[in-house]
Amino acid sequence: MSLHDDALRTLKEYADGDQEELRGLYLDHLAAYPDGMWKACTAGHLTASALVIDPAREQVLLTLHKKLGMWLQMGGHCEPGDTTVARAALREAAEESGVAGLTLLRGGTPVRLDRHPIPAPCHWHLDVQYAALAPAGSVAEISDESLDLRWFGYDEVANVADVSVVQLLERTRALL
Repeated sequence: MSLHDDALRTLKEYADGDQEELRGLYLDHLAAYPDGMWKACTAGHLTASALVIDPAREQVLLTLHKKLGMWLQMGGHCEPGDTTVARAALREAAEESGVAGLTLLRGGTPVRLDRHPIPAPCHWHLDVQYAALAPAGSVAEISDESLDLRWFGYDEVANVADVSVVQLLERTRALL
């Protein structure tokens, strides 16, 4: 199964009544653009991200994104070696956090979807968002893509991150 096929399957199985219209937009995008998984698709492309939760389930690990200067969950573009969207999110989370042994919550089912504009030449990121639990004793390490990496208590996130991260945290907490 190709990554494109996995994304279609994942999105068809994703059920969240509040996001039905957005899910449909993702499915329409993939139907219209066979290259819709890749950064080269200038009409927009799917990305994969994961909100990293500490083992005690009291904090989240956010990265201060080098290009955007914003506190965000770990994530990014799919790569040719990715076999599933869930594995792409897990790979990105591990690469950007330095934390080995992350485990996706919900058996690898997305937590939510978020579509946001990005600068030209591309126009949209269609982010498939997951949540991942860090193992006990894990140590985070700043990657080349980040200016900083920090654990934030749930109540601190709204003060440092944008609404998409806050919504991802809220949805994740509801699932915990």
